[in-house]
Amino acid sequence: MEQRIPLSSGLLSLSPLVVFLAFYVTLSIVANDFYAVPITVAFMLTCIYSLFILKGHSWGKRFEVITYGASQPGLLMMIWIFILAGAFATTAKQMGAIEATVNLSLAFLPSQFILAGLFLAACFISISVGTSVGTIAALVPIAANVASQTGQNLPMLIAIVVGGAFFGDNLSFISDTTIMATRTQGCELRDKFRANIWIALPAAIIALALYCIMGLHVSASSEASASDFILVLPYLFVLISALCGMNVIGVLCLGTALAGILGLLRGSFTLIGWMQAMNTGIMGMSELIIVTLMAAGLIEVIRRTNGIEFILQQLTKHIQSSKGAELSMAGLVVLTDLCTANNTIAILTVGPLAKEISQQYGIQPRRTASILDTFSCFAQGIIPYGAQLLIASGLAEINPIEIIPYLFYPFILAIIALLYIILKKSTHHIAYGKDTEILSQPDA
Repeated sequence: MEQRIPLSSGLLSLSPLVVFLAFYVTLSIVANDFYAVPITVAFMLTCIYSLFILKGHSWGKRFEVITYGASQPGLLMMIWIFILAGAFATTAKQMGAIEATVNLSLAFLPSQFILAGLFLAACFISISVGTSVGTIAALVPIAANVASQTGQNLPMLIAIVVGGAFFGDNLSFISDTTIMATRTQGCELRDKFRANIWIALPAAIIALALYCIMGLHVSASSEASASDFILVLPYLFVLISALCGMNVIGVLCLGTALAGILGLLRGSFTLIGWMQAMNTGIMGMSELIIVTLMAAGLIEVIRRTNGIEFILQQLTKHIQSSKGAELSMAGLVVLTDLCTANNTIAILTVGPLAKEISQQYGIQPRRTASILDTFSCFAQGIIPYGAQLLIASGLAEINPIEIIPYLFYPFILAIIALLYIILKKSTHHIAYGKDTEILSQPDA
C-alpha cells in the first residue's frame, strides 16, 4: 500500500469484472431472463479475456496463474463440503425428511398461528438443509394450499416462506453462503454462527411477532404421525452436532449415513436408489463447483495484476474507521449480488477484498463473514430475478414483483444488520508502512 496504483493500471486489472458483468447482465436483460445466460459460460469467457491482461508472461504461465487460484487448499476443501452437502440434502429429501419436518413444524402450533408456523417451518428446514431454494420448493406448494383454504393473501404467504428460507440460508452450517463466507475470511463455522445469530435471530423474532398478529384470525390444521419424529432425526443430528463443534466433513458424512440407513429401513429407497440419490445431490452442485473454480482463478488474476490492492486504495481513501470499512464491505457485496443474482458468487468475489480491509481495520474475521453473508442474503432475497423469487413465483403462479412488498424478514434483517454496524464501537487506524496501529475509541 506504500505505492499508489495508477488509475489506468487499476482499471485494466478490474476490467475482467466489467467484462463479466457487461456480458452476463446485458445478455440477461436482452433475453428478459437472468437465468437464460449460463453463468458458467460467462465466467469461462471472462477467464479467457483475463489472460490478455497478464502481461510479461507466456501463455502457459498465464494459465498457471488461473490454475493456481483455483487450486488453493481452502478452496478445494470447500468443494468437498459442497459435494457432501449435496449428497446429504438429496438423501434426506428422498427418505421423506422434508415432508416430515413440515408436518411436525405445523402440527405443534395452534391453528391461529399458521402464518408463524409456515415461517418457523421454513426457518428450521433451511437451517437444517442449508438451501433456501430447496426450502422454497418444499414449502411453497403448502403455503399456496393454505392460502386457498383460508382465503389469505397468496403473495404474503409465499413471502413468509421466502423470508424463513433466507433465515436458515444465512445461518446453516452447510449453506454454500456460510461456507463461502467463512472460507474466504479464514474463520470457523461456529464462530461465524455466534456472530451472525445476533443479527438474524432478532430479525426473525420481530418477523415472527408480526406473523402471529397477522394470523390471529386464520384457521388450518395439519397432522403429524409418529414416523415423522424418526424421519427428522438426520436434520436434528446435523444441527446439534454442528452446534457442538464437530467438523463439518464429519457432520455431513454421518448425517448422510444416518439418512440413508433410515431410508433403507423404511423402504424409501434401495441401496442402489440411495446411491442414485447421492449422485443426484452431488451433480446438483456441479455448476456451483465449476463456477467456484473459475471465479477463484479470475480473482487470482485480478490479485496478481494489483486489482485488489487498487480497489482497496480507492475504497479506503475516505474510510476513517472500522465502521466505515464494514459499511463499505456491505455495500460491495450488495452491489455485486444485484449484478450477478447469486449471493454465493457475490461473497466469493468480494471475500478476498473484504479480508484485506478487515485486516487493515482490525475487524474480526467472524464479523466480516457475518456481514458478507447477511447483506448478500438480503440482496438475494429481494431481487425479482433471483432464483428464490423466480422459483417461488413459478410454483405459486404469480409475478415475483407481487411478493416483494411482503418480504418483511429480509428488510428487517437489513435494518438490524445496519444497526449492528452503526452502533458498534469503532476502531481507527494509522498505517506506517507495513505496521498498523489500531486505536480503539467509541463513536460519538
